[in-house]
Amino acid sequence: MSRIDAASARSLIAANPDVLVVDVRTPAEFESAHIDGAVNLPLDQVDAHLRRIVADAGGRMLLICQSGARAERARTALDAAGVSDLAVLDGGMNAWIASGAPVTRGRPRWTLERQVRLVAGSVVLASVVLSLWIPAAVLVAAFIGAGLTFAALTDTCAMGMLLAKLPYNRAGGADVEAAIARMARRPSRDAA
Repeated sequence: MSRIDAASARSLIAANPDVLVVDVRTPAEFESAHIDGAVNLPLDQVDAHLRRIVADAGGRMLLICQSGARAERARTALDAAGVSDLAVLDGGMNAWIASGAPVTRGRPRWTLERQVRLVAGSVVLASVVLSLWIPAAVLVAAFIGAGLTFAALTDTCAMGMLLAKLPYNRAGGADVEAAIARMARRPSRDAA
C-alpha cells in the first residue's frame, strides 16, 4: 500500500490506533490544520534524521502533506532506507479536508503552495513592469517561468523549499525529538 485516498485513510486510522500519522509540512502549515494525533516532522527533518528514523521506526505510518508531493518524497526516502509499511495520503490535507474528515485547527497560515504563487507572481509582475524602463528585466520573469515549468515537470519546487526555511514557516517549530520518539515507541507489525 503506497497511496490511499482520504476515506481509506480514515478507515485505516479508525481500525488501527497504532497507525502513526506523520505530517511532513512546515510547522506553520501543521499549526493551521492537522489530523488529530498527527506528529509534525517537516520534510527537511525527515532527510536530516533519516538514520534515526530507520533505526527506531516500527509499525504502520501514514505520511501526509498539503497535496501529496512532499509526503511522496518522504515515502521514497524512507522506503529506500528500509522503512516499510508506509502509505501516503493521496491529495494530502487538501483531500482530507475536502472529504469532510475532522481536523484540528489552529492559527490560519498560508500553505507553501500559496506562498509560492504569491512570490512567483509578484516577481513576474514586478519584472515585467520594470522592463518598461529596463528591457533586460523581462529575463527575470523568464527565469521564474522556467523555474515553475521545471517544478511542475519534476514535482519539486526550489522556491517552496526556500520559503519553508523562513521564520514564518518555522513558527512554533516542530518537536523533532518528540516525533522520532513517537515513532520508536510504536509496536512493529512484524513483532505481532
